[in-house]
Amino acid sequence: MSIKGHLRRNKRGAAVVEFAIVLPVFILILMGSIETCSMIFLQQTLEMAAYEGARVAIEPKTTFLNVESAAKQILKPRRIRNSSISVIPSDFQSAPYGTFLRVSVSVPCSSNSVIASRFYSSRTLTANVEMMKEF
Repeated sequence: MSIKGHLRRNKRGAAVVEFAIVLPVFILILMGSIETCSMIFLQQTLEMAAYEGARVAIEPKTTFLNVESAAKQILKPRRIRNSSISVIPSDFQSAPYGTFLRVSVSVPCSSNSVIASRFYSSRTLTANVEMMKEF
């Protein structure tokens, strides 16, 4: 075997070793990026759901079911699971004009993760929107 052929084989072997070292790191970065983008999308969805819920909450003669329905109209098509929706104060229907109403929408990251990973599994995302009751 010539020296040139021997060096070419060594270079191929080095490339395989480098690939074996870099591939797991690359996959970890890729999975982390996908999961982070998924959580950003989830947070934006919660903000929109809380906003729509707050818009309904400030309307006259509305109920919690109306607020919940408005928020879930945003959450359901995006397949958000295990959401919890709350309105503060809880007796918002009888609150006087000028009262600020806060609608909170929360979801656990573990049940809404694209990749079953440990990056966000123990976290809960929450979005809050406050609007003043004007009617």
